[in-house]
Amino acid sequence: MNPEEHNTYVDEHEAEHDETYVDENDVAEDVEDSGEPMDEDMMDEDDDQEAGPSADNEILLEDDSIQGFFNHKEPVFSIDMHPTDQNIIISGGGDDKAYIWRVDNGEQLFELEKHGDSVVSTKFSHDGLLVATGGMDGKINVYKSGLTEKCAVLEGPDEIQWINWHPKGNVLLAGANDASMWMWSLPTGEFMNVFNGHSAPVTCGRFTNSGRNIVSGSEDGSLIIWDPKSASIVRQFTPEDERFHQEGITSLAIAKDDQTILTGSMDNTAKLVHTNGNILGSFENATESVEAVGLCSVLPLAATGSVDGSLSIWDINTMRLRTTLQHDDAVTKLLWHENSPMLTSVSLDCTVRTWDARTGEAVRTWKGHQEGIMDFALSHDGKTIVTASDDGCCLVFA
Repeated sequence: MNPEEHNTYVDEHEAEHDETYVDENDVAEDVEDSGEPMDEDMMDEDDDQEAGPSADNEILLEDDSIQGFFNHKEPVFSIDMHPTDQNIIISGGGDDKAYIWRVDNGEQLFELEKHGDSVVSTKFSHDGLLVATGGMDGKINVYKSGLTEKCAVLEGPDEIQWINWHPKGNVLLAGANDASMWMWSLPTGEFMNVFNGHSAPVTCGRFTNSGRNIVSGSEDGSLIIWDPKSASIVRQFTPEDERFHQEGITSLAIAKDDQTILTGSMDNTAKLVHTNGNILGSFENATESVEAVGLCSVLPLAATGSVDGSLSIWDINTMRLRTTLQHDDAVTKLLWHENSPMLTSVSLDCTVRTWDARTGEAVRTWKGHQEGIMDFALSHDGKTIVTASDDGCCLVFA
């Protein structure tokens, strides 16, 4: 979920809560307006409440984290882990800032230059020698190794939705709210190409694993495969085909061999397509928007996470549902572990959960956040998880 979608989701739930909430002051005013004096029992109850909450009413917060970073003070929307030194983290949030900090002790290493609006995407390059921060102000700041020297400010898009580095080179891609994508060469910041083909915000996108193509999804319901060199469309899937999505695309995943792509959509479905243009199948068991998708690298399994809290595991060979796991609120992101059937997911229910996709068993559940988790990063060995939350905190779980 991007910040705007999440705020809408939270506002709707707060509105439902407000309708049923009765303010104690309103009750007191009603009694005073009636002209009837409060009896002694009512006065005694008020005295008890002023004395403080009873032991029965105390809320005990569980915290399974081993470390944290707490300098943002506003919702944290994005987090990434250094590819070679996985003790180094970058996070960005609603305070318009990005920070570099350490996993082992939570120490702040650098406070990067402030954006003019929320930092919604933060990414290290493939070798970790460059790092970029993308903001809703339409700017991308890029820093060199050592992270003290800003080498480029990239501009062009109106509002950044996401950024993604080439898997083998210093080329940066960004999707924008104005339906465009932009590409630059770093560290010079030289503009390379702009991609125009969508008609609504580009909600998700990335280079393929080989780096030979780009794949992007949009709120207009279209999925496009691009040639990065010419910015031309290689293949396109649109809502005009009734077998494909009929509403906006929220997320995508690309198979290890780059042959298949999995997409999630606001139409409550996920679609599996082949890069040759064939639509292989549709996964349809969610009752609300599918916000997260992933493809296992070692088994023919797919995973889909929905706003309804479901996390479904699918057999790609048979295109059938294998099992449905459950969070208590919307699933915001999922990641398969490298070369493993294990899967980790995060949710607005404030938990991190790791699952064994073969058995459907919840191997571990971590708690610690007081509000929904928006993003997370996973170490190569799958043993360390770092989260970004609406409560303004980043936590480390192991």
